[in-house]
Amino acid sequence: MRLKLLIPSRVVVDEEVSKIVAEGKHGSFCLLPRHVDFLAALVPGLLFFDDQAGEECIVAIDEGVLVKQGRNVLVSTRQAIRGTNLEQMQNTVREEFALMSDRERAANAAVAKLEASFLRGYLELTERER
Repeated sequence: MRLKLLIPSRVVVDEEVSKIVAEGKHGSFCLLPRHVDFLAALVPGLLFFDDQAGEECIVAIDEGVLVKQGRNVLVSTRQAIRGTNLEQMQNTVREEFALMSDRERAANAAVAKLEASFLRGYLELTERER
């Protein structure tokens, strides 16, 4: 099977695999090359796959969508971090989420300032019209 895992900014995985294990809204599932076409909504967690050499690979993902069509499997998610072992993945995910939380706080603060500025301008405009 050809696994292609995409996030908005880049392709995280694009390679031949022999097995994929992921978790959907209704539980964990395994895909093998001869399985029927499949569609699943994914929950945040770990996606495992075996590469062509038989090595197990791990990707921490945010919620997303998995589509299997023929021999192609496409996974689309907002955030994905590839790692080699669970311990390393845990540390990497913690660091990434801390960075993401800082960025989200900064973005939320900027949006709040824009909203406040818009409201002040609107109130000033309505006061002038009276």
